[in-house]
Amino acid sequence: LGIILGILKPQRGDFTWFENRYKGEHKLRIGSILETPNFFPYLNADDNLDIVRQIKKVPKQSFDELLDLVKLKARRKSSFKTYSLGMKQRLAIAATLIGDPDVVIFDEPTNGLDPEGIAEVRNTLQEIANRGKTVIMASHILDEVEKICSHVAILKRGKLLATGPVGSILSNDITLEISSSEIDKLKTVLAQNQAINRIEEKADFLECLVEESLNIADLNAALVNQGIRINHLVSRKRKLEEEFLEITGNSKN
Repeated sequence: LGIILGILKPQRGDFTWFENRYKGEHKLRIGSILETPNFFPYLNADDNLDIVRQIKKVPKQSFDELLDLVKLKARRKSSFKTYSLGMKQRLAIAATLIGDPDVVIFDEPTNGLDPEGIAEVRNTLQEIANRGKTVIMASHILDEVEKICSHVAILKRGKLLATGPVGSILSNDITLEISSSEIDKLKTVLAQNQAINRIEEKADFLECLVEESLNIADLNAALVNQGIRINHLVSRKRKLEEEFLEITGNSKN
């Protein structure tokens, strides 16, 4: 992120912003948070945002709309030091929007937040995107990436391993959790099914990677017909985290 913002110089490679090589004037069209929000603790939201406005050399403006967007209007006159971590992060998000940039970039925007704070930041980022801005987010919390983002890029040691819409990164395979008191017999029978691509033994169940075409109800009926009583059967779509581990080579399999 430091490279595409012009903070660091790339050792090799190239990139463009708005169909051109990065130039100083592009800064006016980009807002970003790369580190922990750092505002004056004794100043309120309006005063801190006004300092950011002056640094950006943006004409004087009302912050009503920004504070309304990040749900801080009711606490605008409270000092920054009284804010929760989620509120501090949302004020930082408001600061990135000063000057009405086309693109906003966030590095780990939900890092260190509790579930409520994560949900608040997620909703704010989605609202920004809904207003027509491009939101670029780097995060290791892949569950949040899956919930927020329309597109994803997977990087490892500076190399781009995969990119595209989230739906295209996620495979159509289904993960199946299944258990029985006759686990060995169950494993043998499942291994003969061509629609089951992988079987991994967990503590008290088998985890199977199965093709989307497999009818789970038919599988259950077939197992019962072979005298195998199933006491646990759950199917779910593969998550982005599982795909990430597979793509980066960090999966156990």
